[in-house]
Amino acid sequence: MFVDEVKIYVKAGDGGNGCVSFRREKYIPRGGPNGGDGGNGGNIIIKADINLNTLLDLRYQQHYFAGRGAHGQGSNRYGRRGDDSIIKVPVGTVVKRVEDSAILADLVEDHQEVVIAKGGRGGKGNARFKSSTNRSPRYAEEGSKGEEYWLQIELKILADVGIIGYPNAGKSTLICKISNAHPKIGDYPFTTLAPNLGIVKVGEFQSFVAADLPGLIEGAHNGKGLGTQFLRHIERTKLLLHVIDMSVGNKERDPISDFKTINQELYHYNKELMSRPQVIAANKIDLPQAMESFNQYKDLLVKLNHKVFPISSVTGEGVRPLLDCIMDML
Repeated sequence: MFVDEVKIYVKAGDGGNGCVSFRREKYIPRGGPNGGDGGNGGNIIIKADINLNTLLDLRYQQHYFAGRGAHGQGSNRYGRRGDDSIIKVPVGTVVKRVEDSAILADLVEDHQEVVIAKGGRGGKGNARFKSSTNRSPRYAEEGSKGEEYWLQIELKILADVGIIGYPNAGKSTLICKISNAHPKIGDYPFTTLAPNLGIVKVGEFQSFVAADLPGLIEGAHNGKGLGTQFLRHIERTKLLLHVIDMSVGNKERDPISDFKTINQELYHYNKELMSRPQVIAANKIDLPQAMESFNQYKDLLVKLNHKVFPISSVTGEGVRPLLDCIMDML
């Protein structure tokens, strides 16, 4: 099950209290204070792990607590530090604070970690307050509270190429053809309900990671269809592979309008995506009507100022030149 957005509560450990104690031994008058400090509370740490690809575990456990520091004791014994709590997340995870939407961390490398909530400081024992004018202090500090937040955890898939397009444009069939991914394929809209990652090998020593992103439709930036649920994954990609269904041709839709509609959704979601390089894959040319449509719209596709490749995701026709071009652009 693919989960890319969860909300969790984290609470760092409180610091231990300082101790009020005096040295009492036979034949040693006025032994003086010997109360130790309290231990610091444990931290909440979020760590990226390349072996994870979903936030499913965080959905089932929403509350995380670090250990509190132990109290100080007599004979100048310091309290034990609280244990840290480490939360593992997939690479590409963004951590936001719910109350103000501030971004606290953006984990894009394996083993990258950040202290998301600091533990409280341990209180000082009365031995710390001894001075020439105060030889027997009878007070100590209390430990401070650990930080606590509600966090919004979002996963943005890390991929070199994002495959975008209308539902049933042939995106899943294409990534199945060019990589080791095995997405669900069907003849109905929104077959893909979660991004599919695949490693595409081009030649013996070159490869890139492609992500088949669920189909977009008009109004997606406002939540229509799958909406913004998966638009965030496009932000990580270096290049967009725009798959156009050349078999579409009616009064309401045509290949050119499909291309402009999808790009309009990208623009409304994040204007920076419009500067991302795109390659157009004119798909389904194995169908007679699609080939006729390609010949009809060929000049208009070229005027879109993107490289255009007529392909068939089913037969593999035209796919190799497309992959060579993507590899060169990357």
